[in-house]
Amino acid sequence: MTETTEPTDLGLPRHVRACLFDLDGVITRTAVVHAAAWKQAFDEFLRGHDGDSFRPFDRGRDYDEYVDGRPRADGVRTFLASRGIHLPEGAADDPPDAPTVHGLGNRKNDLLLHLIRTDGVEAYDGTLRYVEQARARGLLTAVVSSSANCRDVLRSIGAEHLFDVRIDGVVAAERGLPGKPAPDTFLAAARDLGVEPAEAAVFEDALAGMDAGRAGRFGHVVGIDRVGQADALRAHGADVVVPDLTELGDWA
Repeated sequence: MTETTEPTDLGLPRHVRACLFDLDGVITRTAVVHAAAWKQAFDEFLRGHDGDSFRPFDRGRDYDEYVDGRPRADGVRTFLASRGIHLPEGAADDPPDAPTVHGLGNRKNDLLLHLIRTDGVEAYDGTLRYVEQARARGLLTAVVSSSANCRDVLRSIGAEHLFDVRIDGVVAAERGLPGKPAPDTFLAAARDLGVEPAEAAVFEDALAGMDAGRAGRFGHVVGIDRVGQADALRAHGADVVVPDLTELGDWA
């Protein structure tokens, strides 16, 4: 008998045994909060560096190209390099006013936590329902995020129990894993779940996450287009692009 190649009702190839989900922009609506925190932190820095004639951080283009999906310090380095600016590295515990990579990253994190405390965190209901359906069908699940606040965010939306494995900024630092666009955090999640990369599907909304999925040779890469960048997601390696996971397959 010939094995069917038709996708499952979840819209996934039948060989997929595990689903690896990004957090910001996929599970939670925190991408816009991250973008706002980055803009305030970078604009404060650029104003001090260049004066009132500074070119502000663009929450669309600059965020998508240089920051989204990357570990915090990598985002600082990558964006500032695009402006020809290079700061000393400093240390992870630098104060938020320190003129260092880590200092500026910590300023952004302070702003982010303030916004989260003030406005709260909202989940994408379609993603949570998709994760529940995946688990009901026996698929393994992991969350893979560059955020050091991942566990707290999951707890705030009551979703920590939906994931068998968590690889976040804290775990990546402990294991010495480079962040996206390198595939190492996704590969670590697959390894912890006991599956091969070819047996895992990656769910991402960031271009850096698409690059990581392609570089890791994962079995399927799903791009979630929240901001109108479907063509860019495909160009960076998405096998399929949907506006929401309720549009993937016919389970909903």
